[in-house]
Amino acid sequence: MARAKPSSFRKTMRRAALPALGFTILAFFGAYAVLGPNGMLAYGDYKRQLAKREKQYAALDQRRTVLKNRVALLDPDHANPDMVDEMVRKELNVAHPDEVIVPLR
Repeated sequence: MARAKPSSFRKTMRRAALPALGFTILAFFGAYAVLGPNGMLAYGDYKRQLAKREKQYAALDQRRTVLKNRVALLDPDHANPDMVDEMVRKELNVAHPDEVIVPLR
């Protein structure tokens, strides 16, 4: 029995399968590069997050400066008497939150 030749349509489909697969893969990765979580459209969100984090870091740096100053005032070799009095009264619960401590000496 003689085998029938493939139709013209089948030949065309076989020849087009590999380029179509390649195009599909390229389209997938191209869309991922634009729309993905690290794509070009996510760049604006990254800029907003960066600005937010920079504000947080600036606030933390300011807080660290205040804490460094308080630590320096509580140095055992030459402690600031006002700071020591404030800390002791606060730790012993003998100062009210709205109280202002004024040393007389």
